[in-house]
Amino acid sequence: MNPYQKPDDIKEYSGFNKILKSKFIQMMINKIDDGTFSDFFDDWRWIFSFSKQYKWAICFYTLMGILSSTLGLVSAVASKYMIDIITNRQIGRLWQLALLMIFSTVISLLFSSLVSRYATKLSIYVNNDIQASIFDKIIDADWLELSQYENGDLLNRFNNDVNTVASNAVSWLPNIIIALYTFAATFVVILHYDVIMAFIALLSAPFLLLASRFLMRKNREYRQKVLQMNSKLMSYESETFYNIDTIKSFGVMDHYSHGLRKWQKKLRDYTLDYNMFSIKTNIATSLVSTFVTFVAFGYCLFLLWSGRIEFGTMTLFLQQRTQLSNNFSSLVNIIPGMLNSSVSAHRIRELVELPREQHIAEESAQMARAAENGFAVRMSSVDFAYVENNKVLTDSDFLASPGEIIALVGPSGEGKTTMLRMILGLIHPDQGAVDLVDRDQNHVTINADTRRYFSYVPQGNTLMSGTIAENMRVVKEDATDEEIVEALKTACAWDFVQKLDDGIYSTLGTRGRGLSEGQAQRVSIARAVLRDAPVLLLDEATSALDVETERQVLRNIIRQHPNKTCIVTTHRPSVLNMCQRVYRVMDTKVTELDEAASSRMAQDF
Repeated sequence: MNPYQKPDDIKEYSGFNKILKSKFIQMMINKIDDGTFSDFFDDWRWIFSFSKQYKWAICFYTLMGILSSTLGLVSAVASKYMIDIITNRQIGRLWQLALLMIFSTVISLLFSSLVSRYATKLSIYVNNDIQASIFDKIIDADWLELSQYENGDLLNRFNNDVNTVASNAVSWLPNIIIALYTFAATFVVILHYDVIMAFIALLSAPFLLLASRFLMRKNREYRQKVLQMNSKLMSYESETFYNIDTIKSFGVMDHYSHGLRKWQKKLRDYTLDYNMFSIKTNIATSLVSTFVTFVAFGYCLFLLWSGRIEFGTMTLFLQQRTQLSNNFSSLVNIIPGMLNSSVSAHRIRELVELPREQHIAEESAQMARAAENGFAVRMSSVDFAYVENNKVLTDSDFLASPGEIIALVGPSGEGKTTMLRMILGLIHPDQGAVDLVDRDQNHVTINADTRRYFSYVPQGNTLMSGTIAENMRVVKEDATDEEIVEALKTACAWDFVQKLDDGIYSTLGTRGRGLSEGQAQRVSIARAVLRDAPVLLLDEATSALDVETERQVLRNIIRQHPNKTCIVTTHRPSVLNMCQRVYRVMDTKVTELDEAASSRMAQDF
């Protein structure tokens, strides 16, 4: 049923409304059923899961806020009596009241500072907790599902949305309690002195309540638009900086500069639209508040003229009327903050609720005892498609055994990298099986936990900023300098690393900046060698090496690790001549080539 339909269009009644048959009630039920309210509560239930562990800190925060508000009221009342004493020249209790006002003001300021400090600390703790939890969830999310999100969008959700949630996760409930208490206490103080003034002070409340519904809806709309546009802009920036070499090489810097300005303009327009909306609503609110202030001021002058109040009471009325209006506005403004947090929480939950990778921890761990003898990788009757009805692999078989170098060849985009992703357990076959098999034919289905038995060198430069040693120790944190040097020697990288000023402690820039492409590839291979996993995957990992170096690297690996299973994707004939078997990936089929076909293919290259 359409939740936006008019009452006259409603033809079905549900729940208790089957008895009442009220079209208006049914319309409200439909609006609840469309999921908006349930999503809001689900988002906040998720936020509570992080904030509840700080419940005692939140209670302390609330108590400090209440005490600060109470002392502020005490100070205001004390100042009222001081003004009356001065105007009436009755200074008998002046010093006591002065001391009380000073004491309450100072303590109120102290408590306010404590509240601010405490709120900041709690917000940081919650922010870190949420980020750490989300980071773990993202890292363990299904690769195929996660790849649907752009990097900029992930970063925006991980940073900006988490910060929005954290800033409200701790403070919203104390702020509501403190605002309600302050509002009630202020109203009671004014009511104590004059009933009419108390209700004049509330004149702006109906307007704010009526406006709040419209403000909340518009605020949520603008918030979603700005977050979406900010994510797109961040994605654009991230991709541009990541591909800066390509952009410079093509000389298309102006194209990307214009592109950036287009995205900035879109974000600017959304932001300025919201700013104009805020200005208009603030003007309307201020006009109503000013009108109420004039009414209150006129009423106070009437009371003062008729001798029913003194000047100190008038000052208290006007001061606390403003405070009452501000407290009510604070209560109303808490709701947009909650909505903003709900929007951000929903965006974060989309990441948190992504399906996890497949884990078969116990069976995978049991394979460790056979690791030193090596593992075979076996694919049986595998079908796979990234997109339904667009198969990448069909009924395909593959086998790589310990001590072998197995090549995967074929045109670009036919599925070689897809096979490596499947072997790593990043993706899984729609049909068939991919197994890790030991010498005794024990096997486990490839999953996230079997990656401990793999070393992988992907296409392109995968080095990170930091020293060469730090890059190497990513795969083995406790590696000694000697182990790192030995791995570099195996990958034919030590000859240039030792000539650097700081050797393995030489600092590299992002993506290995400071090394040539061939040098970066050799360091990446050395990192995979240092991991010393039973299976080595090389995805065009020697493409930047000369033929002699390439052959020497592969010989070193097999000579020093005779039980290692080595799988390479390549277009190089020098690699094909060293392989025990060659598989061709083409037209969605994986086909093993016989020796003659392999030789011909090597010659064709």
